[in-house]
Amino acid sequence: MQLVIAEKPSVAKSIADVLGALDRQDGYFEGGGYLVSWCVGHLIELAEPESYGEQWKKWTYESLPVNPEHWQYEIKEDTKEQYDVLYGLLHDSRVDEVVCATDAGREGELIFRLVYNMASCKKPMKRLWISSMEESAIREGVENLKPGSDYDHLYHSALCRQEADWLVGINGTRLFTVLYGGKVLKVGRVQTPTLAMLVEREAKIMNFKKEQYFMAHILCGGVDAVTERIDNKTEAENVAGACRNGQALVTSVEKEEKTVSPPKLYDLTTLQRDANRLFGFTAKQTLEYTQSLYEKKMCTYPRTDSQYLSDDMEQTAGNVIEAIFSSILFEENRMFNPDIKRVLNSKKVTDHHAIIPTENIGNAVNMELTSDEKQILHLVIRRVLEALSAQYEYMDIEYVFDICGETFKLKQKKPVNLGWKALCPDDVEIPPEINCSENDTFYAEDIFVTEGETKPPKRYTESSLLKAMENIDRRIEDKELSGYVSERGLGTPATRTAIIEKILADGYAERKNKVISATEMGIKMINFIPPEIKSVEMTAAMELQLAAIENGPRQR
Repeated sequence: MQLVIAEKPSVAKSIADVLGALDRQDGYFEGGGYLVSWCVGHLIELAEPESYGEQWKKWTYESLPVNPEHWQYEIKEDTKEQYDVLYGLLHDSRVDEVVCATDAGREGELIFRLVYNMASCKKPMKRLWISSMEESAIREGVENLKPGSDYDHLYHSALCRQEADWLVGINGTRLFTVLYGGKVLKVGRVQTPTLAMLVEREAKIMNFKKEQYFMAHILCGGVDAVTERIDNKTEAENVAGACRNGQALVTSVEKEEKTVSPPKLYDLTTLQRDANRLFGFTAKQTLEYTQSLYEKKMCTYPRTDSQYLSDDMEQTAGNVIEAIFSSILFEENRMFNPDIKRVLNSKKVTDHHAIIPTENIGNAVNMELTSDEKQILHLVIRRVLEALSAQYEYMDIEYVFDICGETFKLKQKKPVNLGWKALCPDDVEIPPEINCSENDTFYAEDIFVTEGETKPPKRYTESSLLKAMENIDRRIEDKELSGYVSERGLGTPATRTAIIEKILADGYAERKNKVISATEMGIKMINFIPPEIKSVEMTAAMELQLAAIENGPRQR
């Protein structure tokens, strides 16, 4: 008999239904030759420093560093009951093989292995690796189970990540708390560099000195052309005055055809950014809604950093398109010739492919979806259709006018073919029609001066902070590190949400509406920390080593 261990009860139920394990027991399902249970997230965690001995019970400078010779683990008190269920099942004489069915990623692997090891289980192990909770995907995954040893490198990478985070967090937190006293100053391998970005932005805003500028305008028949910025108001008014009653000559009309390629499919970070920008959802909320949709079999696995599908998914993508247009959740009625091959690239798919709806979406009307889940599902649907649509084509036009020796310019972007933007026409600005050609002349209806001022950098929104974490390579001078981090960013799609929430929970930053800014405590904290701890280079170097461990000869 096989024992299948999932990460959550809802996932275990879906797997159990497919396997025919329909008899509900206390903490597991049984039937069809299977036992199916679950972990409830992390059941086991690294022991606290005081567990290793008297020397680390007190927070003192002399006791540092905390560096255990052998790692110890402890069962979380609030999940001990479910661990006891798993322990009993792992040692059940009926079980001759164990299947790891936790989330198919680094943390999912760690969750299962810690339970398996803590229970001293020696039974053969297989791995269920799927990206969708649809019945067909589960059934196919069960029919193609992988040897558990294929994922040893993934587990070792997760273990190193956990231990590195523990060492940096425990020692950094104790050191700076002891040195500077008062409140506990929490340090984290990824958390601290992220907070440093918030503090750096706050410093730029505080030190910003705004500068005024002026521009002269000519207005006539849809034309609103302007000069370059002028620093002095008197000079700008002199330009406007000199041009009054003058004749405007069109000195040039330059047109250039341009295109904008369709956006890529969603990975978790880009979905979180759009949901924050459009709906004000936090990264945590978006992950929760998408995870729920995954468990309800409406979309594929959310914790992915890929924006492509694997080469063998062409038929699947076609089926998803058909399901989208048969779903009442999507009422768009237009001709559509999807370019599916554009989103197929196995070389750019890591543990999981991009987030897309499942073929089950046609049954969405029968599902109990919250309004927030529907908004996320609409985003994922629209992004698939955008990614498979034609490119957006427009004409880039620049008009140049001369009045009394002064130059005025007007730039326009005139749509030629909406392509993928037909799905979001409100985002397309249609400029007024201007009928003028080179060497035409006209008298301006009005000439006036406007005043403006330079703006300080904007505070981060959750969307822009996620983008900064994703594009952290721009802050790294080391080319090797920069090249690697450009593909992974600061943290992972699965962990960035928790990092932001932890910074907020610790009081180092605050969220007001969509804006996230460093608090006074956060600023003081970063001012205490030496550069090598708060810089992204240290985290990037660790991620480079973790990737080297993870990218061992692992087969899927």
